[in-house]
Amino acid sequence: QEQLVESGGGLVQAGGSLRLSCAASGRTFSTYAMGWFRQAPGKEREFVAAIDWIGSNTNYADAVKGRFTISRDNAKNTMYLQMNSLKPEDTAVYYCARRHYFYLAVHSDDYTYWGQGTQVTVSS
Repeated sequence: QEQLVESGGGLVQAGGSLRLSCAASGRTFSTYAMGWFRQAPGKEREFVAAIDWIGSNTNYADAVKGRFTISRDNAKNTMYLQMNSLKPEDTAVYYCARRHYFYLAVHSDDYTYWGQGTQVTVSS
């Protein structure tokens, strides 16, 4: 079974940057689309960014467009989320997820495997 492990979260001041990583254990990482979601306290989980199986297509939530960049290295079985110009409203637990399909999706129901999450806290 696929296992996903996020890392790279932490505490950062507003305007700062963080780079999240999502390491996958399975042999089929390069076959499927991946995504990042986040959940702030008292709020529902929301879509952040997604990338297709080969990394040629990406999609971003409006709230992060122009500030966050999703990428993947299939040789390393790893996906990344570069987060720049962070804002206090970006504070949340960030989750990586894997689809059982080539093409990206923006709804959490379309993802099969999930990591345990990594906390990102942005101070003002």
